[in-house]
Amino acid sequence: MEHPREEPRLPEPRGPLSTAVQEYLRGSGPLPAPGPVADAPVYGDDLQLALYLCYELHYRGFEGVAPDLEWDPELLRTRAALEDRFLAALRADATRHERLDDALAEILVEPVEATGVSHFLRDKGELWQLREYAAQRSLYHLKEADPHAWVLPRLRGRAKAAMAAVEFDEYGGGRADRVHARLFADLMTDLGLDTTYGRYLDAACAELLVTVNLMSLFGLHRSLRGALVGHFATVEITSSPGSRRLAEAMRRTGAGPAAEHFYDEHVEADAVHEQVVRHEVIGGLLEDEPHLAPDIAFGVDATVFVEDRLGERLLADWQAGRSSLREPLEPA
Repeated sequence: MEHPREEPRLPEPRGPLSTAVQEYLRGSGPLPAPGPVADAPVYGDDLQLALYLCYELHYRGFEGVAPDLEWDPELLRTRAALEDRFLAALRADATRHERLDDALAEILVEPVEATGVSHFLRDKGELWQLREYAAQRSLYHLKEADPHAWVLPRLRGRAKAAMAAVEFDEYGGGRADRVHARLFADLMTDLGLDTTYGRYLDAACAELLVTVNLMSLFGLHRSLRGALVGHFATVEITSSPGSRRLAEAMRRTGAGPAAEHFYDEHVEADAVHEQVVRHEVIGGLLEDEPHLAPDIAFGVDATVFVEDRLGERLLADWQAGRSSLREPLEPA
């Protein structure tokens, strides 16, 4: 019996940085010099793809790439240089709140005249736009909850117990058929998309890569555990109403029962998770380490910042009648 390929293929490079990292992973070239790293647009395709390549070695890796490269010292030095630029830009561009309470208060209440991606898809989105949205989001949702699991060894007491409880739900409560990554794959099947892990990396825009890299950046650094909790809180707090709108979009367009179910599941689950994360994960972490409050606020701000950039990109493309992808999807 032939088993499906588990490791994704290396993507097409998008510039000198991602080309050099890819060639190094193949064993056929040196890593990029400091100059190109310093000169590349920090939120651009080339730097973000190079960083994504480095991060993905800590998840499923790539076909034909040696697993031991995950801890290659030279590659880690390059990753650190890319991360330094990314983190510095986020601290400069995204930081908006000095107080955690203010950061949380802003995301707990939706604007009356909100016009985000989920509103657009609910009200006027077409099936091709829902397919593009799912293809882009698959870079995270096919490993949903994995970046946040990195924080578990870095918490203790109430925060650890509550975070583990939420992650247990994300992983299906012990049932493989209810793992959220599996539910998203079922959604993709309804939409006529390929469920292979990493399949749409070449198609994804830079703004999407930024959102996924943010999770890995926060998750892989113990010093950023507060920011990771802030990211997770933002996702859980904003997920339920957004998921309700996306479920309505799936129903309106006849996307299919699994497509509807994925978002229906998140309406209910994330409404509960929001309370647990706010009161137990954040509350427990601040009880143990009150000095991390500004880091949690930064995590909230950074998440809102990168998600807003992605939303603006998607809406600009769709409202102009053009694809948001770098290459077209296969027919449904």
